[in-house]
Amino acid sequence: MSDVAITRSDTDSKARYAARVEGIAEEGELTISKVTPTLIIADHTYVPDSMRGLGVARQLADRLIADARAAGQRIVPLCPYVRARAMKHRDDWADVIQW
Repeated sequence: MSDVAITRSDTDSKARYAARVEGIAEEGELTISKVTPTLIIADHTYVPDSMRGLGVARQLADRLIADARAAGQRIVPLCPYVRARAMKHRDDWADVIQW
């Protein structure tokens, strides 16, 4: 697994996690919509072909979960990738996933 640097940028109603890997020009992303201060929607995860197999999507989802826990938020996993990870980790993520 490569060293992935993840940053987050926010607006009032949205947020975007960007993943960068040294030596790769493109970036991966995970986007969310803010419904209320305690409810967010995981909208979309994208990892370019140049990052495939490096664990970037998993690290983006793990960061989303960690941030939601820290903020006391629940996540509606509309994004197919986040939904699949949530189902795989149903017990571990039960405190933050809103089915």
